[in-house]
Amino acid sequence: MGEREVHSEARAGEPFGTQHGTRREVVTHSDEETMCVGREIGAGLKAPALILLSGDLGAGKTTLTKGIVSGLGAAREEDVTSPTFTLVHKYEGAHAAPVYHVDLYRIVNFQDFETLGLEDVFAETAVVIIEWSEKIALDSQSPTIRIHLEHVDEETRRITISPA
Repeated sequence: MGEREVHSEARAGEPFGTQHGTRREVVTHSDEETMCVGREIGAGLKAPALILLSGDLGAGKTTLTKGIVSGLGAAREEDVTSPTFTLVHKYEGAHAAPVYHVDLYRIVNFQDFETLGLEDVFAETAVVIIEWSEKIALDSQSPTIRIHLEHVDEETRRITISPA
């Protein structure tokens, strides 16, 4: 997949993969291509928005998030890291809404989730990206996009993007 194919999916003014309430599937063959898809998604987002990421360990959730955060202008891709141990990272660009990157991998139950204090985050005009979102049922007033990543092989990922 080249960048041209990624751009052919996006329509002006609409988040990549969510045009007209449709589900989109993209196959990438490298981390750079996965980040490119993320940049396209990010470039089309406006806060508030909730991005729910799911997929196996190593499927590319953080790699995709690097592109989304970069596409939003909140941070450079190399500055985005997995919040597996801190659970929540916040990125703020000079001209971008805040972006919260949340990792629920270590969350066992709803009580653990409540200790994160995300009520204030959901009340902000922000973009919230949640890895391992399938662990907790979330109800948000923000426009929501579900993205599932899966391994096809060592380098290849299938990314399914669906409006919630």
